[in-house]
Amino acid sequence: MVMMLLGLVVFLGVHVVSTRPALRAGLIAKLGEGGYKGFYSLLAVSGVLLTAYGFALWRASGPALLWDPPLGMRHLTLLLMVFSSIFIVAAYVPSHIRTRLKHPMLAGVKVWALAHLIANGDAASTTLFLAVLAWAVYDRISLKRRGVPVPAAPKGYGGDVVAVVGGLVLYAVLAFLFHPYVVGVPVM
Repeated sequence: MVMMLLGLVVFLGVHVVSTRPALRAGLIAKLGEGGYKGFYSLLAVSGVLLTAYGFALWRASGPALLWDPPLGMRHLTLLLMVFSSIFIVAAYVPSHIRTRLKHPMLAGVKVWALAHLIANGDAASTTLFLAVLAWAVYDRISLKRRGVPVPAAPKGYGGDVVAVVGGLVLYAVLAFLFHPYVVGVPVM
């Protein structure tokens, strides 16, 4: 439990730095742009690894069930993950999806966290997914308050097709390769 919480603090903590322009600018002034990005990346990856390892340890120690999700929640999670995957890909592709969602990466992360929250009732999962969901909500509010510009919609819908097809490919990779072999939990 402690290792996962430490990982979450590190991972989410470095992401909170990017929501504080003065703090970020001060770190860039001290470390340089490359140094800041390198340090940021090192901490973010370390946070993910600590979180993943701590999550595995916590669940292996015997899941403390907080609630028992109804059977249909797994199916709803599978459906929500399709949208999450499309949103995440849309963050990198100029598209109407990206323009409409404004910050599709955060929308995808929020849907991912919510989808996993409704399908998992153990303490480790609830802690992990609630923490990530709370951070994503905070970050979205922060972006709105800072007035971060939203890109204009492109002409045509080619980017939307790329986002949807890429999202479906990402979904398939996550569901049928990553989840069963890396996470150790089959989705079906």
